[in-house]
Amino acid sequence: MGEMKDLLDEANASLGRWGKEFPKQMEGFGKFMEAVENPGALDVKQKEIMAVALSIAAHCHWCIAFHVDGALKAGASQDEIMEAAWVAVLMGGGPSVMYMQLVEKAIKEFKGSKSSSKKKKE
Repeated sequence: MGEMKDLLDEANASLGRWGKEFPKQMEGFGKFMEAVENPGALDVKQKEIMAVALSIAAHCHWCIAFHVDGALKAGASQDEIMEAAWVAVLMGGGPSVMYMQLVEKAIKEFKGSKSSSKKKKE
């Protein structure tokens, strides 16, 4: 498997494990995540694209994998994702530009992939 798919699998496995070990906390987090991610003034695609940029700013490898996958599944184009990534670089400078490599890897690995999974609810 690819690096970014491995990170996505690792994140989903951790979320599932924590759901069993810490059900109250993960139930609360899951409800909050669902409330934030549901369409409102912004649609799911817009929110996932924003999350990609924020993932870069936070320097979170797992978040980049998770949200690039989500953005692609929500219908975002490679150009839309990369443009959002560049906004993160504008705000985050040199360290953020290095995280662009992970965004590119994730797009390459997840684009057209039917096997990647988004937020498994355990």
